[in-house]
Amino acid sequence: MAAVSLRLGDLVWGKLGRYPPWPGKIVNPPKDLKKPRGKKCFFVKFFGTEDHAWIKVEQLKPYHPHKEEMIKINKGKRFQQAVDAVEEFLRKTKGKDQASSHISTEEKNRRNSSEERGKQSAGEEKRKASLSEGKVKKGTGEGKKRVSSVSSERGSKSPLKRAQDQSPRKRGRPPKDEKDLTIPESSTVKRVMTGTVAGFKWPPSVSEPVKDSDPHFHHFLLSQTEKPAVCYQAITKKLKVCEEETGSTSIQAADSTAVNGSITPTDKKIGFLGLGLMGSGIVSNLLKMGHTVTVWNRTAEKCDLFIQEGARLGRTPAEVVSTCDITFACVSDPKAAKDLVLGPSGVLQGIRPGKCYVDMSTVDADTVTELAQVIVSRGGRFLEAPVSGNQQLSNDGMLVILAAGDRGLYEDCSSCFQAMGKTSFFLGEVGNAAKMMLIVNMVQGSFMATIAEGLTLAQVTGQSQQTLLDILNQGQLASIFLDQKCQNILQGNFKPDFYLKYIQKDLRLAIALGDSVNHPTPMAAAANEVYKRAKALDQSDNDMSAVYRAYIH
Repeated sequence: MAAVSLRLGDLVWGKLGRYPPWPGKIVNPPKDLKKPRGKKCFFVKFFGTEDHAWIKVEQLKPYHPHKEEMIKINKGKRFQQAVDAVEEFLRKTKGKDQASSHISTEEKNRRNSSEERGKQSAGEEKRKASLSEGKVKKGTGEGKKRVSSVSSERGSKSPLKRAQDQSPRKRGRPPKDEKDLTIPESSTVKRVMTGTVAGFKWPPSVSEPVKDSDPHFHHFLLSQTEKPAVCYQAITKKLKVCEEETGSTSIQAADSTAVNGSITPTDKKIGFLGLGLMGSGIVSNLLKMGHTVTVWNRTAEKCDLFIQEGARLGRTPAEVVSTCDITFACVSDPKAAKDLVLGPSGVLQGIRPGKCYVDMSTVDADTVTELAQVIVSRGGRFLEAPVSGNQQLSNDGMLVILAAGDRGLYEDCSSCFQAMGKTSFFLGEVGNAAKMMLIVNMVQGSFMATIAEGLTLAQVTGQSQQTLLDILNQGQLASIFLDQKCQNILQGNFKPDFYLKYIQKDLRLAIALGDSVNHPTPMAAAANEVYKRAKALDQSDNDMSAVYRAYIH
């Protein structure tokens, strides 16, 4: 089959990582976004999502010839929304073309009509001039002068020209900043992006400078002091610290051209250890945004997919750390985190002065403090950065990152955090992020148990569970989390998005955190018991929403 020639503006099907072929449009990349070295590729904006990426030519197909084929093999709701967005885009484009053609026809008719009127007027003037011959010379001269003046005035500015002068811009042509149509956004993405997320613009206008960071990505710096007040001050470019009278500091980030689309990847070599539910999505987004990534996983087969997408393979954690500038890790629990660093061929053996280690696991403050101490003792730099989210948010690059430790390293990780998340918080000294993450997951786990309890109570009292969900979705508790987890329960679909065993682990660690400061956590303790029962019912490897089954057995 002969290769199809593609060019700027073409609609295409693009293969993006592990996802099925997705409809997109070839667009100009932001000026500050480097083109990957190697094979020929195009910069594609995908419909119905906020994804932009460099895609190799061999992974692109023209939209129209392959439309029916793609629709047959992809049936998901988000995919259908993306196809709908393409069709809407085509309708708008066609409408503009028709309008432009109609206006051009009107202009042509107006020009012909104007020329005809001009000819008639000239003939009339000529006839009048002929009749006036033989009269007094002076009068004839004035008559000629008058005719000449009228003719000159008409010739200098035709009706068409006058209409154009009065119009703010030429008809039928869009202004420069409207040249590219905005691709419609799916309803799902709109829901996700509501709230803290700013509206995205693509591309920036000529008068607007290209910003350095992502408009949907926010950094916060909360340096903890004796005074409890924390100020938040938005800034518009890079990371800038604002000292307030309270003694606390804050950083809120800045703008760019598109969500996770205009990221300039760091030139540092990135390592990643642990390709579970969260780690897999994170690595996929790092690669998608042009980072150089070396991967390692305890079960090596999980690395294969990422090797195909351009990642390099590390044989041991020590090898990854020694060959990379910044190494991230995301594993299941405190024991796994310690084994990864302190075990045979572990992280610590690869640490040399200047090497950086970022632990993204959700663990307790004591564990992360111990790991920080051993890394720093070898001359390394350490940052804890646990993430709030689930598998879907990890895949979508919409995680919330809580960081603490080496602030300089936090800033060095900026492009990585933008690739994997929508928001990043810097919380000060090591241990603060671990504590905050456990509190966040304690609230989430307790809420999930309450949802399950409410649905089962509705069932046993003869009330409709679907009606309960509809009521909740119309009230103050409405959220994506509530809707998705209730839908899981109603459909009996407990495919893991966040493992039940891990939320129970986080509840256990949060209760221990409360005990360490003599603070009661009775709600978390009650929820923890329900999750323990669900684990006893063999629900550990299901989604956290499977806690529902603890109430019906």
